[in-house]
Amino acid sequence: MIDSFSISNFIENLSKSCSQVQSREFEKGEIVTTYLVNRRQVCLLASGSVDLIRYDFKGNKDIVEHFTQNAVFGEIFYQINTNNELFCIAREKSKVLFFSYDIFGKKCKNNCKFHQELTENLPNLILSKISDLNLRIELLSKRTIREKLLSYFSILSEKTFSNSFLLPFSLTDLADYLSVDRSAMMRELKLLKDDQIIKKTDNKITLLLK
Repeated sequence: MIDSFSISNFIENLSKSCSQVQSREFEKGEIVTTYLVNRRQVCLLASGSVDLIRYDFKGNKDIVEHFTQNAVFGEIFYQINTNNELFCIAREKSKVLFFSYDIFGKKCKNNCKFHQELTENLPNLILSKISDLNLRIELLSKRTIREKLLSYFSILSEKTFSNSFLLPFSLTDLADYLSVDRSAMMRELKLLKDDQIIKKTDNKITLLLK
C-alpha cells in the first residue's frame, strides 16, 4: 500500500483534476480491464475490490491476484507470455482510475498539482506493486496446502491487525487463489480446526496459535 501521502484524498482529487485520468465505476461481476493488449495501462483502485483471473485451455480458473482499495495494477506490471487472456473482474461495486504509464513523461494540459504529485510518487506506486507481488510469490512458494493456508491467514491477520478476520473469498475462490484442489483444501481446513490452530465460523477465521 502507498502510505507516504493520503492516497484516498489523492485519488479523489486526481479523478477530478487531471485531464489524463479516466474514472469509471463497475458493478459486481463486470470486467474492469483485460491484460491481452499492451496499452501500458496503470489502474488505481479507489474503492471496492477486483480479482485478476486467468482461465486455462480446459476452462479452469485461477485467481492470479486479489486487489483491494488503493491497490495499483494493470498490464504494465504483468508480462504476458501466453495466449491466455487475463481478466480483471470487479468482486463488488468498485471505482477505478485509469491512465497510461506514458503520462509520467508528459505535462498535464491543466498543469494540475495532482499530476505532478502522481509523477513524484511513481517510485511509491512501483514499490507498492513490488511488495504485493513479493507477498504473492512467497505465498505460492509454500510447499503444502497447510503452509499456504497459514501463510495467507497470517497475511490477512497482519493487514487487519487482528487474529480474527473475514475471508475476502468463497472457499472455491480461495482454492483458486492458492492454486490448490478445493477438496484437499477443505480437508486441511478441518484438520487445522481439529488441531485447534484455527477457529472457523462461516467466512470468519480466528488464528488460535500464531
